[in-house]
Amino acid sequence: MNRAMTLDDLMLAGIALVAGLAAAFLSRTVLRWLAKHAKRTKWSGDDVIVDALRTVVPWAAIAGGAAAGAAVLPLTRTVQHHVNQILTVWLIFVITLSAARVITGLVRTVTQSRSGVAGSATIFVNITRILVLAIGFLVVLQTLGISIAPLLTALGVGGLAVALALQDTLANLFAGVHILASKTVQPGDCIRLSSGEEGYVEDINWRQTTVRQLSNNLVVIPNGQLAKTNMTNFTRPEQRLTILVQAGVGYDSDLEHVERVTLEVVAEVMHDTDGALPEHEPAIRFHTFGDSRIGFTVILGVGEFSDQYRIKHEFIKRLHRRYRAEGITIPAPTRSVTLQQDTVVIPRPRDRAPVNDRNS
Repeated sequence: MNRAMTLDDLMLAGIALVAGLAAAFLSRTVLRWLAKHAKRTKWSGDDVIVDALRTVVPWAAIAGGAAAGAAVLPLTRTVQHHVNQILTVWLIFVITLSAARVITGLVRTVTQSRSGVAGSATIFVNITRILVLAIGFLVVLQTLGISIAPLLTALGVGGLAVALALQDTLANLFAGVHILASKTVQPGDCIRLSSGEEGYVEDINWRQTTVRQLSNNLVVIPNGQLAKTNMTNFTRPEQRLTILVQAGVGYDSDLEHVERVTLEVVAEVMHDTDGALPEHEPAIRFHTFGDSRIGFTVILGVGEFSDQYRIKHEFIKRLHRRYRAEGITIPAPTRSVTLQQDTVVIPRPRDRAPVNDRNS
């Protein structure tokens, strides 16, 4: 200490600290007001930015007030250096956490906006958060005067050993990154695997992909297995799709009349049912002379994969009711079986030849 600390020094330090606290309170109030206005916008990125500023700006104001208070005190050079270093590290820590929150929030916003359906790609969010925190940690070490070159060398050698020990985990990690980068599957897509599982992709993280089935059950699939399997994506290249409904009428039916009535029912269902596409031109194609009926296919347009069940339900009900009203028969499969009884002739035993009695 160069000189004795006086009451004036303490008052100036207190004023600087109080000024920092007042600035923090004022900035937090202003940012709260900005957050209310940010929620009214369509873009959710401004909500993330304002929320992060509500954390970093008040703490930065407090750190600035503390630094100004320490500067007016008659501290030795060593103590002043340590105080400034502590405040700098604290400020870097707060900025790193806020930056991680902002960047991960923006990444989450971008992934959700591209998926079109509620979903998240936490693999990108987690990787981004780890990278930002790692950079902040290295900056803290550099600020404290610790050389990071040996640390990076040790991490490189240790990373090779970890990579050999975690081959399966890293394979799932890179498979997940490849799936998202190639846009084969995105959160919110409706998929069906060759093994039979189908549903909506809820999340793709560093190890696995979570699929929510229509029964509201979750199916967890390792990313490496998902990248190797055959898969049908019902959301890409577009979410709208066509469905096929099989039907049949009797051989005595007027096919022109059947086609006209069926198209009228299709138009009714497309107009009244949620999820249908009225602008989609329906089609009817007769294709089979069956055992008891003439089979045909009705092609309908639906807006989304799960809508097909409701549209099929309504279409079959109304078509059956309309066919009954029009007298159009939908024959049940019949088969004639002819039993032929063959006459079985049992041969008579042959007469035995007389046996010569040598004794006679």
